[in-house]
Amino acid sequence: MVTLTTGADPASAPLGDGEPSGHAIAPQDSLLVLSRAEIARLLSFSDYVDAVEGALRAAAAGRATAPPASALHVADGSFHAKAGALIDDGGTVVAIKLNGNFPGNPAAHRLPTVQGVIYLADGRNGRPLALMDSIEVTINRTGAATALAARHLARPDSHIATICGAGAQGRIQAVAVAAAAKLERVHVWDARPEAADALAAELARELRLDVRASRDLAPVGDSDIVVTCTSARRAFLTRSLIRPGTFVAAIGADNDDKSEIDPTLFASARVVVDSLEQCAKIGDLHHALEAGTVTLGDVDATLAEIVAGSKPGRCDNHEITLFDSTGLGLHDVAAAHAIYRRALAQGLGTRLALN
Repeated sequence: MVTLTTGADPASAPLGDGEPSGHAIAPQDSLLVLSRAEIARLLSFSDYVDAVEGALRAAAAGRATAPPASALHVADGSFHAKAGALIDDGGTVVAIKLNGNFPGNPAAHRLPTVQGVIYLADGRNGRPLALMDSIEVTINRTGAATALAARHLARPDSHIATICGAGAQGRIQAVAVAAAAKLERVHVWDARPEAADALAAELARELRLDVRASRDLAPVGDSDIVVTCTSARRAFLTRSLIRPGTFVAAIGADNDDKSEIDPTLFASARVVVDSLEQCAKIGDLHHALEAGTVTLGDVDATLAEIVAGSKPGRCDNHEITLFDSTGLGLHDVAAAHAIYRRALAQGLGTRLALN
């Protein structure tokens, strides 16, 4: 570990050698390695929301880019690569994330479903900056995107939410919608009843809300906000379950064989995506496209357009709004950059010599 001189909060400072003298600059011949535990100390959930919001505004202004994800399927899971670049007055920062997604891991190996790393580099010259665990980043930046979507697309009077899925994403999705709406009650459903019970108890303590485990999807019909964050491969959220005015966040489908949202629900909703190209390939949108219930032209906006104000948020209290979220490298680079800056300021991480 190295001792670094600190100044103003480096999470929002320009990149690289143009930093004010109060900011330490990482040695050019070493890579900063950050563990999950260290990352958890560096950013709060609201910090992730700020980072993702800033990245979305940058994308809308043409100062960021994120190509569609690439996937490699193996016998029991898959690997996904996502990348993004952010440009500011101080230069460009690039991140590439490689995650393994193995749904059977918890039961078979006592390992997380999703594991991986994020590589951060200076986009002006390719200099390696950091290598960090991706689990904490992936969980929180995914929740941050939902919080922003709910802020713009859920009804202002939303009080009841249902979270479908009691894994790591289930917890952060509940935190996300609670940050965006004045919730009074949260329902948790999972195909594993014991997982729903455990998460409901945890959330009740953490959020200090009325949180109830459900054995079925009946609470969806009374909910103002519904989040799906499962590894399902067959759609379970149908149009008949959703009442007018509901906001739906479809989070779980991040490869082409996952499916949570029935295609008929897309036809009845105002659809917002994180990336049109990516959702059309690996999101729930691609199932609706294949079923013929919608076309690409039926997608109303990207979340970046809504956050930046070039497209409106919720237009009335009766429309069903649906956010199809596949996760962007853009969100990863924004979070990783903020983490890197904070790590420099606080002297966290381990130096790995490259020469």
